[in-house]
Amino acid sequence: MRELTLQHRGLLRSMSLALLLLSGVMVAAQTKQSAESVEVEGIIKAREGNTMILKTSDSSDFKVVLNDETKVGQVEGLLKARRKDMSMAALIPGLKVKVKGTNNDQHQLVADSVAFKGNDLERAQTIQAGLHETQAQSQENKAAIEQQNATMQQHQEQISANKAAISAATARFGQLDDYYIRDEVTVYFENGKVDVDPKYVPQLMKLAETAKSVNGYVIEVKGYASAVGSEALNQKLSEDRADNVTNILVQRGNVPLTRMLAPAAMGESHQIETGSQETEQSENRRVTVRVLQNKAIAGVQ
Repeated sequence: MRELTLQHRGLLRSMSLALLLLSGVMVAAQTKQSAESVEVEGIIKAREGNTMILKTSDSSDFKVVLNDETKVGQVEGLLKARRKDMSMAALIPGLKVKVKGTNNDQHQLVADSVAFKGNDLERAQTIQAGLHETQAQSQENKAAIEQQNATMQQHQEQISANKAAISAATARFGQLDDYYIRDEVTVYFENGKVDVDPKYVPQLMKLAETAKSVNGYVIEVKGYASAVGSEALNQKLSEDRADNVTNILVQRGNVPLTRMLAPAAMGESHQIETGSQETEQSENRRVTVRVLQNKAIAGVQ
C-alpha cells in the first residue's frame, strides 16, 4: 500500500513538472511572437499627439504609437543608403513613411523608427501650402490679367482680390484640405528683420492656450518675405521668421513638439502687396500661425 502511494505521488510530481515546462514553452512562444519586428508602409492620414494613423496600400487605417525612443529619419542618396535624423515634427499628414517596430500588449505597433524620402516630405508640405480655393482663384486672376496685357491697375485688383479671399477665409475659419482652421494669428516683421516684436507675444500665447482646448490639434507655422532683395536672402528670412515664432510657441507657450507641424519657409510666394519700396511690401513680411484640427479626428468627437 505504501509503495502504491509513493508511486502515485511520483506520478503527480511528474505531471506537475510536465505542465510547468509546457507553460514555460507557451509563455516563451508568446513573448517571442509579441517581440517580433513589424514593418508597415503607408501615408500619414492624421496625427494626434503621440499617435499616427496610416493609410496603407490595402486602404485600411493603421494605428502607430510614437514615443521618446522613436527615431525619425530621412533617407538620402542614390541608393537611399544614408539617413538624416529629423525632428518628429516632420511627420505631417500626407507624408509617405516606412515604420518599423514591435507590437505591445494592446496589439498596437510601437514605432522604433520612422523613415521617409526627402521628396516625399517636400510633396507633403506642398499639399499643405495654402487654401486651394484661394490659389485657384489667384491663378485664374493671373491668367485673365496676362490675357489683357496686365496693367498696374489690373494687378492691384488681383492683390485686392487676394486680400479679400484671405480675410474671408480667416473670418469664417474655413477648411484647409483635411483640416479645420480653429484659430489664426499673423505676425508682421520689419524689412530684413527676423526677431518677433514683443507686441505679438500675447497673441501667440492666447493662440497656444486656445489650441489646448481643441481635440487632436496641431499648429502650422508659415514664414513669408517680401520681394525686396535677393530671392535666396528672402527664403532664408522667411525660414528664420517661422523658426523664431515656433520657438516662442514651444518655449513660452508650452506647446509640445508633437503638436507642431514642421515650420514652412514660403519665401516670396503668396505676395499680398507689390512695389519696389520697403514700405510698399510691409504685409508680405509675415508669419501666419494656424491651429488646425484634422477632420478625421473632429468627426469622432
